Amino acid sequence: MKRRNFLRSGLGAGAAGLAASGWFGAGAAANAVRGAGALQWRDRTLLGFGTVLTLRVAHADDRQAERALDAAVDTIRHVEDQMSLFRTDSALSRLNREGVLLRPHPDLVKVLQLAQGVSARSQGAFDVTVQPLWTAFEQAAGRKALPSPEAVTAARAAVGWQHLSVSGDAIRLARPGMGVTLNGIAQGFAADLARTRLQALGVNHALVNAGEWTALGRPDTERPWLLGLQDPRDAQALIARLALDGRSIAVSADNECSFSADRVHHHIFDPRTGYSPAELACVAVAAPSCALADALTKVMFAAGREKALRLAREWDVDVLVVDKQGKWQATAGLKLHAG
Repeated sequence: MKRRNFLRSGLGAGAAGLAASGWFGAGAAANAVRGAGALQWRDRTLLGFGTVLTLRVAHADDRQAERALDAAVDTIRHVEDQMSLFRTDSALSRLNREGVLLRPHPDLVKVLQLAQGVSARSQGAFDVTVQPLWTAFEQAAGRKALPSPEAVTAARAAVGWQHLSVSGDAIRLARPGMGVTLNGIAQGFAADLARTRLQALGVNHALVNAGEWTALGRPDTERPWLLGLQDPRDAQALIARLALDGRSIAVSADNECSFSADRVHHHIFDPRTGYSPAELACVAVAAPSCALADALTKVMFAAGREKALRLAREWDVDVLVVDKQGKWQATAGLKLHAG
C-alpha cells in the first residue's frame, strides 16, 4: 500500500520535496534557526513505510545532532524490520505467511497489545486483522474492478481481532486466511520510539515525521511546531494549521489510497462491514502518544462526524474531522493557528 503525507511542516529544503504530497510548513526553517541560539539544526530525509519521512533535530554539538539522527533512523528501520508489510522478510510478513511467530520482539508484542486494547474499547472499529479486506480490494483493483459482495463477505470471515493471540512467547493467527496489517499504527509507534531515542541522546528540540508526527521542544522562541493540514480534495490548499502542543498528531484521509474514483472505497475499512466508512474524507487526532493517535484516526473515521466529536472526549484526545463535502469541525482542545 502506498501512502501519502497529509501534514506539512517547515523543514527547509526537505519540505520542498514533499510539497506536492505532504504537510506544508507553517513555520519556516529560518524562524527555527533565528531563535535557536547556539543550537545546531540538522535534517534527515529517508524512505520508509512506503513514503517519505523527515527528521529535524537541534543540539549544541553538530556531531551529536548527526549521531542522534543516525539513531532515530536506526529506530525507524527497526520498526520496519518488525512491522512493515513493505518488507517481505519482516517479522509481521513472516507471521502472515506462517500463522505463528515464536519469541516475538517485545516491541512487536507491545504494539499489538496496544492495538488489541484499542480494538476492545472501540468495539472492533479498529482491527489490525483487516489485511484480508485490503487483499480483496487490491486484487480487484488489479482487474480495474471492485470485489464482489461474496468476496468481501469471504474476506470478512477471516477478520477478527479476538482471533489474534498475542503474548511474549508467541503471536498466533487462529483462523485460516487471517492476516495482520500494522499500517494503521506502526508509523505512530515508530515516531514515539524515535522521539524517546532522541531525548535519551540529549536532544530537546526535534520534529519527527515517521508518517505521523511528534516533536520535542519548539522550533523557535516565538511559536510551537506548526503543521498544516492538507485539504484532501486540493493538494495545494490547507484546511487548518495545527500546533504540536506536547501531544502527537496523526492523520488519515480517503485520498491516501483509493479503490474508486469517487473515493467511496479506499484503504480505511470498517471491519464490521467490510467497506470504507461513508461520511468522512479526513481525520486528524492529537493524542499523548503517536501510536494511539494513529490508531484512533481509524476509530474516528468509522464513527462519522458527530460521534467522532463525542468519542474524542471519551478517549481524552482532540480531533478534526472533514466530511465528504469539505466541511470540517474540530474539538475545542485542538490548537489551531492562522497565518
